[in-house]
Amino acid sequence: MKLKKKIVLAYSGGLDTSIILKWLQENYNADIICFTADVGQEIDRKKIIKNAKRLGVKNVIIENLKDTFVKDYVFPMLRGHAIYEGVYLLGTSIARPLIAKRQIAVAKKYGAYAVSHGSTGKGNDQVRFELGYHYFGPNIKIIAPWRIWKLNSRTDLIKYAKKNNIPIPSDKKGAPPFSIDDNLYHTSTEGKVLENPKNAAPEFLFQRTVSPEKAPNKSTFITIGFKSSDPISVNGKKLSPGNLLQKLNEIAGKNGIGRVDLVENRFIGIKSRGVYETPGGTLLMTAHRAIESVTLDKETMHKKDEIMPKYAELIYNGYWYSKARFKLQKIVDLKKHKVNGEIKLKLYKGNITIVSRQTKSGAYSMKKVSFEENKTFNKSNIERFINSHKKKLRSN
Repeated sequence: MKLKKKIVLAYSGGLDTSIILKWLQENYNADIICFTADVGQEIDRKKIIKNAKRLGVKNVIIENLKDTFVKDYVFPMLRGHAIYEGVYLLGTSIARPLIAKRQIAVAKKYGAYAVSHGSTGKGNDQVRFELGYHYFGPNIKIIAPWRIWKLNSRTDLIKYAKKNNIPIPSDKKGAPPFSIDDNLYHTSTEGKVLENPKNAAPEFLFQRTVSPEKAPNKSTFITIGFKSSDPISVNGKKLSPGNLLQKLNEIAGKNGIGRVDLVENRFIGIKSRGVYETPGGTLLMTAHRAIESVTLDKETMHKKDEIMPKYAELIYNGYWYSKARFKLQKIVDLKKHKVNGEIKLKLYKGNITIVSRQTKSGAYSMKKVSFEENKTFNKSNIERFINSHKKKLRSN
């Protein structure tokens, strides 16, 4: 008996990927392997397995990738201070390369000839997934149902689900739902009333953060410790990467920190509006810049700021595994061993204030910056310094 071909589907257990699962079975005569990457999103393992097995899937793989996600993807990106178009901390973008890498690994392990994802034809994620697939499995076929099937509307999907006895969540009947993506680093919400940029985002959309108005009336103080440029502790307690980010998410979220409402330029050429929440990441971005300010030299810091827009754009566009990103990461990490110490922050109603910076680094000299007279800074050199720049000013 000839064995069926195998396809590995990136499976969430929800309506859309359950429909894709059934559609793949009908159109490809293949055994489907369901793969779920646990990168810290809200996840119901029993539901995922139940929904997949209801549709005849025998092999459901759920991998806990939270620590790997934070340590090998989020932290390197934070070291580069990556912000897309001035506001977006790249929460969705940074998770896709890891999911793609592990999905291809599963495909290779089980001898699958193809992989599939549930990204729509208008979004960035299809690009991010498929560039990752290509990097690790260039000879593995990619099936993108949203670009090839004839289910052209939410109504078509609902009809297909009913026909195939696929459970339809109550909030998905009739009108389309908000499009939500979440992981340990962030939550994004798009669609419905948000599609019109004149509409204010309703408060019920926010899942990780309270409104600043409802945040505590008393300040919260928090200390983040860094070693070789990565956060390792919160209030003196060492934590794993995943637990550290989770702890910061909870603290920042309670204080109304980490909300962004933005209109972004997608890689594929259209604009989209979304509401993003990155509470812990917002704290880490502030704290990391603060610890670098007292541990790195000016040239290194300015070089990082110079390359950041390109670095962020590469991540946004799905080029995490590109030679260009690898090259920029080397610049980002060139002096990371110097970035050690603690930053104390005050959190109050959506605001972050730096309280103190502590480090053993000698990059910041109290003697040189003191307004008291001292012999460590030769003021007579300043006139020559200014004169040299007067010449540059005229020559430019």
